[in-house]
Amino acid sequence: MPTNDSQKSGGAGVMGRRDVIRASAIVAGGAASSVSAEGAPAQTPGGRSIISTPLNAVVETVSGKVRGYTESGIFTFKGIPYAATTEGKNRFQPPQKVAPWPGVRSSMSFGPACPQTHRDFSSDRLRFLFQRDYAEQHEDCLRVNIWTPGIHDNRKRPVLFWLHAIGFHSGSGHQFTFYDGANLARRGDVVVVSINHRLNLFGFLNLAEFGESYANSANAGMLDIVAALEWVRENIANFGGDAGNVTIFGQSGGGYKVCHLLAMPSAQGLFHKAIVQSGPSLTSGSDEDSRKFAADMVQELGLTASSITGLHTVSPERLLDARIMVQRKLSIFPRPVVDGRVLPSHPFEPVAPAISAGVPLLIGTTLHEGAPDEPITESTLRDHLRKSHPAKADALFDVLGRTYPGTHPAERCAIVRQDERRNSVAVAKRKAALKAAPVYSYLFAWETPLFPERPARAVHFTELPFVFNNTDRCAHATGGTEQARQLAARMSDAWVSFARTGNPGHSGLPKWTSFTAERDATMFFNDRCEVKFDHDRELLAALGGD
Repeated sequence: MPTNDSQKSGGAGVMGRRDVIRASAIVAGGAASSVSAEGAPAQTPGGRSIISTPLNAVVETVSGKVRGYTESGIFTFKGIPYAATTEGKNRFQPPQKVAPWPGVRSSMSFGPACPQTHRDFSSDRLRFLFQRDYAEQHEDCLRVNIWTPGIHDNRKRPVLFWLHAIGFHSGSGHQFTFYDGANLARRGDVVVVSINHRLNLFGFLNLAEFGESYANSANAGMLDIVAALEWVRENIANFGGDAGNVTIFGQSGGGYKVCHLLAMPSAQGLFHKAIVQSGPSLTSGSDEDSRKFAADMVQELGLTASSITGLHTVSPERLLDARIMVQRKLSIFPRPVVDGRVLPSHPFEPVAPAISAGVPLLIGTTLHEGAPDEPITESTLRDHLRKSHPAKADALFDVLGRTYPGTHPAERCAIVRQDERRNSVAVAKRKAALKAAPVYSYLFAWETPLFPERPARAVHFTELPFVFNNTDRCAHATGGTEQARQLAARMSDAWVSFARTGNPGHSGLPKWTSFTAERDATMFFNDRCEVKFDHDRELLAALGGD
């Protein structure tokens, strides 16, 4: 895993191709700008750049000053360290304070991601839709990125703190185009924050039995996120944000992280609202499995309990290779575990965590999540149900037809295959049962106009360009249509309203009734948005839902 001079000296990471293109357009001083209908970057008349590096784009943090840039009026800071490097003696340890730096640190390019192995999308179609950008990798990866409409203005804007996807094993806060926070910050007058943190064995290798110094190694990656939230508490006011109004939100693996933060005592008080997108996590990993994984990792590396400190000098590449070998052998992988300290209990099993009872929750999924790749007919749907639910296949087939009448069998197959909706309803019910804070539920049902020959297109990830108000920026996923822009406005406004008030309702939507343990009120996001009550109660009951 290559490094560069700026990484070795603690500077910002290597610029990706997109950043290099942008850098070529940087001009000194401010520039007037024009903005598209959804606030996407545009060129000014005469072709002058709308990106600038004004002298006032400098902010003081507790560790030193940082220099950012502006893009279409949004101040942008990237790759700021919120904790020290995790390499060497800091590997598998809780995050350490970053050493102060002299002068002004340039913070205009994303920092490195945690070392990881890449698992690409399974098809060219998905690679086209989601346009993944693989980041530079290094163990000096604890970095924060910020998009804000104003600095030094004594404003207290809501803070939306983003946690990225791809489970606990890979990804980064800038891996996908739709993670860019500029348009959301602009539209909602909010501060958007994203981070990188430790993943896979670097963040979740349970070495507790090898010594007290490794007592928290199984949850080090989650402690990184807590450290980033502490950094926000200490610094975000200088970036125009309100440390007393922080909303954590994440999709897929990011949603799992949100669920775990709700159950972590060390995270309490650092955030005030939570959004889980297609990432409901009822339970954590098995402590027994995680200890077995770590023991086999140590053995695979030729180490013993007496030579365990050798783990701090093994190269990241060798560690990742060993992880692959052990993962194939055991069919398990590193993830957070209930350890009685960092994570005292499972996130939502058997009940919602009482320590975050007062935190409002917005939770939902896409309608189809993982759509089938193979052709699906009414006959093959029946065959699938006979294999997956042999005792009640015919009943499920009928219930699916009643719940989603007039839909293609591939859509119904996608709906019945997924666990995200069932687990999201379980999380919502258990949270609502505490009767301490409101819960709101949604389903994203909008189907991209791309690939019209394929049914079941409201799949995993497809809501993200809408949440971040990036449907033009992500036209390869949305088509860049006017209908997509209109839905993005409604959806991003809902996320902003929830961050601001704890209620996602706004004038552009029908009245959004809160979810209760007795009645499922779910907002359907589509060209026509509507709230449906208990629309799939019979189906969830047939599937054995909560």
